[in-house]
Amino acid sequence: MSDVINELIVSCVKKLGSTAVTITHDMASVRKIASRVAMIYQGKIIWDGPVSEIDRSGNDYVDQFVHGRSQGPIQVDGRKTA
Repeated sequence: MSDVINELIVSCVKKLGSTAVTITHDMASVRKIASRVAMIYQGKIIWDGPVSEIDRSGNDYVDQFVHGRSQGPIQVDGRKTA
């Protein structure tokens, strides 16, 4: 279903000549629909650039996130919040 939504976004952007802003953690969707990407970490944009550069961002946070690694600068606190 996500690919159907991705296709709809791409189609609307092309047909209408518009810009779409999408928030996602799905890197397959990012690679399909985005021309530019920004990563927000702790409320701040820590990297932005063309989607073609995301694998060569030079940013350890982006690299960990894009490749789904558990080890790296992004630490997850295992405690649940209410």
